[in-house]
Amino acid sequence: MREIPGTRPADLPDLVRAEDRMSFIYLERCAIHRDANAITATDERGTVHIPAASLGALLLGPGTRVTHQAMMLLADGGSTAVWVGERGVRYYAHGRSLARSARLLEAQANAVSNQSSRLRIAREMYAMRFPGEDTSGLTMQQLRGREGARVRSLYREHAEANGIEWKRRQYDAQDFASGDPINQALSAAHTCLYGIVHAVIVALGCAPGLGFVHTGHVRSFVYDVADLYKADITIPIAFEIAARGSEDIGAETRRAVRDAVHGGSILSRCAKDIRNLLLPSEPEEADYGDVLQLWDGGDRSVVAGTNYDEDVPW
Repeated sequence: MREIPGTRPADLPDLVRAEDRMSFIYLERCAIHRDANAITATDERGTVHIPAASLGALLLGPGTRVTHQAMMLLADGGSTAVWVGERGVRYYAHGRSLARSARLLEAQANAVSNQSSRLRIAREMYAMRFPGEDTSGLTMQQLRGREGARVRSLYREHAEANGIEWKRRQYDAQDFASGDPINQALSAAHTCLYGIVHAVIVALGCAPGLGFVHTGHVRSFVYDVADLYKADITIPIAFEIAARGSEDIGAETRRAVRDAVHGGSILSRCAKDIRNLLLPSEPEEADYGDVLQLWDGGDRSVVAGTNYDEDVPW
């Protein structure tokens, strides 16, 4: 049989695990290509090499041109390419991941389709934001109320600590520059976090659109998971950057988020949290390799790739 042309995909054990990778790299106004096992970004200043297998998400901003070979390398390495708008504050599309098992996806779909399990996971997500508080008996309305009060308190606390006048969270997704400096910084910081979380979700084989708290959007689960880390990462960074009076809030905020999450185990933390929420009884090192079966009715499955003609009475 003739071999399929092109570079053979890497074997799963040879790839860097999603939680061990760099978080994200944002590129704009450059040509993106491939050199061996590295992604290259070229502009008038020269060429930078980025190891593809150690990259979680590549955020492609305005003015980027990417080659077919570069996308092949990202796909084979299990990295996610995300097309974003100016300063990374709008999401347009993303590439595929290397996920080969539907175990987490099926667990997510089952949980979100049942009201009791959906409420249980939503409560667990809120409990992760309210350390030491019992959320087991709270309704969604009560949980939202507590979260709203918590976020308002966080905003006031960081505003006072950084000497910033805080009014309210207000932004226009169509016009980044229309917001005041702190709202611009919050938007830029949150977008970086969404890119990181989106990369982990897709890499694990989950569905970004099947949320437990958020609903109706293609990134509902991304927003669910990202909300777990805003108080620790993006909100403090945004207020610190806004207090400096930077001329380019978006760029400086992205760099600050990148520096904060680099080596800070956010990818590992995110992957672990998702697994614990969806499959709490499975070991952390569970095998998520190739599995392909046929549904046999009820809870039963049989091996795929087999002719069952003789086993079925006509």
